Amino acid sequence: MTDSTDHPGGTADTGSGSGSGSGSGRATGDRGDGSGVGAPVRRRDARRNRDLLLEAAHEVFTELGLNAPLDVIARRAGVGNATLYRNFPHRAALVDAVFRDQLTGTMDAGARARDADDAWTGLTGYLQAVFTVLATDRGTNDLMTTHLEGVESLEAVHAHNHRTVELLLERGRHQGTVRPDLTTEDVLFALAALGRAVPALTAATTPDAWRRPLALLCDSLRAAPTSPPLPSPALTPEQLDDTLHHFDR
Repeated sequence: MTDSTDHPGGTADTGSGSGSGSGSGRATGDRGDGSGVGAPVRRRDARRNRDLLLEAAHEVFTELGLNAPLDVIARRAGVGNATLYRNFPHRAALVDAVFRDQLTGTMDAGARARDADDAWTGLTGYLQAVFTVLATDRGTNDLMTTHLEGVESLEAVHAHNHRTVELLLERGRHQGTVRPDLTTEDVLFALAALGRAVPALTAATTPDAWRRPLALLCDSLRAAPTSPPLPSPALTPEQLDDTLHHFDR
């Protein structure tokens, strides 16, 4: 998931952004006499450039996915590549900053699902909340259904997601609503595979077209006296992780 702009040194900052200053390299109001008069201006410009980059990155990642060229993001923000790399030295840092709040929202949905008295209600409600996000934001979809190294918030949400599904399946088996031979890896693989198809599905049909295949998936998780045993073997956690690594290739 790299391109020629993933590392500093490719394109010089041409000063196209609001924080690039004049040819002297000084921000407005800096007398250059060591008094520091221009420091507040520089800080405001730096904050503004960062905000512009985050806004542009979210737009581009949503439109093109996480493989989008970083220089496209810099151009849309109106800054040079060097400004982008000063704020975000690599793609993972930018992705983490853009999607941290959204990923936190997914963890909040998981926490609510864990509190549900009925495990089946908690599980299906959680999956609907996750897919609502996957269907509306391609960047988050890429992030949630593959494995990108170095994104701290993603590592946290993957762990929380795994534990949420694990707990709800355990309780569902105890309550008799989830088929007894179902594993956490079974569910997470199925969710990732269906999630990857959601952008194409909604683009070709309607924004909520994902609800039908998700309902079919959920129905396959439900305990039923006539359900035949699942074929063996089940995925191991390591095999699931390797599979997700290959999803974006």
